[in-house]
Amino acid sequence: MTADRLARALRRYFPYAAAVLLVALAVIGLTWRPATSSSSHRADYVVIAGVAGLRWDDVDPVNTPTMWAMARRGSIGALSVQSARSTTCPADGWITLGAGNYARRPPSLVDGRCETTLAQPTSPDNIGAVVGDQEQRVADNRSLSSGAEPGALAEAVRCTVAVGSGAALAAARPFGRVDRYAATLPTSPTPLLGACTLSIVDLGAVDGATPEARAIQAHAADQTLARVLAARPPRSLVLVAGISDTDTTSHLHVAIADGPGYNGGWLTSASTGRSAYLQLVDLAPTALAALAQPLPAKLMVGAQAQRVEGRPSNTAAAVAHLADADREVSLQQRVGGWFYGLLVPVQIALLIVAVPLLRRARRSAEPHGPPPVSPRLVRYVEALLVAVALTIPVAILTDIVPWWRSSYPGATFAGVAVALAAVVTTVVFTGPWRTGALGPLAATAAFCASVVALDVLTGSSLQFNGVAGYSSATGGRYAGVGAAGLGVFIVGVLLLAGCLAQRVKVRRWRPAVVAGVVALGVIVIASPYLGADAGGAVALTAGGCVAAAVSTGGWLSFTRLGWATLAGLVVLFGFAAMDLTRPVSQRGSLGQFITQFHDGTAGPSVHRIAVDDVVATVSNPVSLFVVVAILFNLMVLFRPWGGLLRLFGLYPAVRGAMTAMGVASVLAGLLDGVGFTTAGSAASVALPLVTLAALRVLDHADDRTVAHALSAPPRGNDDGYDPPILDSEPPVPGVAPAEAPDTPPAAPAEAPDTPPAAPAEAATT
Repeated sequence: MTADRLARALRRYFPYAAAVLLVALAVIGLTWRPATSSSSHRADYVVIAGVAGLRWDDVDPVNTPTMWAMARRGSIGALSVQSARSTTCPADGWITLGAGNYARRPPSLVDGRCETTLAQPTSPDNIGAVVGDQEQRVADNRSLSSGAEPGALAEAVRCTVAVGSGAALAAARPFGRVDRYAATLPTSPTPLLGACTLSIVDLGAVDGATPEARAIQAHAADQTLARVLAARPPRSLVLVAGISDTDTTSHLHVAIADGPGYNGGWLTSASTGRSAYLQLVDLAPTALAALAQPLPAKLMVGAQAQRVEGRPSNTAAAVAHLADADREVSLQQRVGGWFYGLLVPVQIALLIVAVPLLRRARRSAEPHGPPPVSPRLVRYVEALLVAVALTIPVAILTDIVPWWRSSYPGATFAGVAVALAAVVTTVVFTGPWRTGALGPLAATAAFCASVVALDVLTGSSLQFNGVAGYSSATGGRYAGVGAAGLGVFIVGVLLLAGCLAQRVKVRRWRPAVVAGVVALGVIVIASPYLGADAGGAVALTAGGCVAAAVSTGGWLSFTRLGWATLAGLVVLFGFAAMDLTRPVSQRGSLGQFITQFHDGTAGPSVHRIAVDDVVATVSNPVSLFVVVAILFNLMVLFRPWGGLLRLFGLYPAVRGAMTAMGVASVLAGLLDGVGFTTAGSAASVALPLVTLAALRVLDHADDRTVAHALSAPPRGNDDGYDPPILDSEPPVPGVAPAEAPDTPPAAPAEAPDTPPAAPAEAATT
């Protein structure tokens, strides 16, 4: 093989070598997983006391002294009461506790509020009780995507005690039998609570419409709890939990653990991965672990609650922190509703406004053609396009300010977000990157990637309970990168990689630039210490391979798509192989799925992901941007006057990045069970930026060079970003400029790469 042929072969296969390097780095990032530990403390008895609707702002040293004392000496946390319903009413909460899985049970909402008075079970022998419709409820929950089994907790122990109608739902076995039952707490409850190793007590509900009414109900529950603690068996673990919501507003609730292994500190679990937070489904595994009982195979999805350090020594400060988190969560839902409700129509309206500007951006060659659009108007529209593209990343950044503590939280959030968007937009249009078609894109992409990366590197405190993040009250994710943040990050990383690669004059080195930038992004997303999103890492890997392959020119062929898919599969299987070497309790979601697939029980997981995809797509308005992006591209940008074909021809590295954004964002959403939410967030950032770039390349589409200017350095940037605007020679008298003799058409001075012109452009002189 001659040296020339060898060089050609190296240039040809270099993108794939870069893709292999990206795959290797991604696998390394995915295998960095922190080890988890389980508590070695054991108890002889476990007592679970539940109060429907109890929140941390209901607990204080005067009105609820028993709970306050428990919080001072025990471990505390914020409890997410997610069940198989979007609103967890008391019946749903109690049956979820007994299943250790997301379950549901009627009755549910009536006029926007939950029924807190539950039907009493029958007690034919005055010892135990029977929940009459338990078998029907078991059949109903087995058909759910979660595959919950009501009564799994009771089946895992030899004997259970239930006090109250709600506790009976949690303590009933799958066929409805409750081993020991009392409608109310006896005068002397010691014999009853010591009859079985597991006791569940219903302390009532806190559902008052006013603070005064809630205080009365919380005080009554506290008094009953005092009697339970006075009669608790020796070496017992007592868990106090706000078992459910009482209306359609999701809240974080009380969680207290008092007993062996839970002295001070925060509560957490492997299911949340965040200090001071745990789920309702974690209570059953916690009780079984304390009693040294194995978890029912394939039935429970929670994890044992753990004690971790970091809690303030002052009990009042710790309780105030948890109450503040609940206030943020409740306001997040309201503010997030109007945030996305306004974002969608505003972006659509701005894109409609940009259509006539795109049609007239290219100067007419006709002597009496329409005048060009006012440059000032174009600048205003460009600034608005950048501002709306920054909406979601700015909303993430807005949580730096505790807007939820304001008397007017919605107005405060909007004011801070608008101010931040104005500042960032000003920086984009005043910095050295302001010129050219790609300068604003690169600056905006760098900001988007930096916001998400810095948030993930610092513990994801901005996305956690943020308006553009994820809610701890609704479950699903408690750490790492969220669905919207992942879409922003994908656009930021891939678009920045494409813009940086476009600056490289030697084309064969462009895939290396793309692979390097994307590899860093994959590690940020993949590491369980950081983004903790295996599906997003696999999707970003596949997208990065597409971008690297297309960056040297050409289009996305089946061959290139096949290589990208193969790279994603290698990352997927590489991580799965490493994850399967860990103990079952320490495996991630991918390792658990492979285990279930091997056992033949992966069907419910696949069903659950599919259901989650559909629900997330329908419920989140940002998913509409996927449809908007498809229609706007087909009806506007891909038209001969739309500018996108010209942009793709001039900047092949950016073309690869934009193709990769679509592949990665759609794949990430489907793998993570969030449907098109990630793709919609990505489109809301990318579509305005692409429109801006199209405006700029069309504005310089008819720039021509002349003899005296060819030897002069172009004005503006000389890096391929800024198409130079060169002065022309004085016009020849009597001859139109377009027909001037001896002035042959030249390639646009803006083109760092010379592509074949689109048909409508090729005819332009």
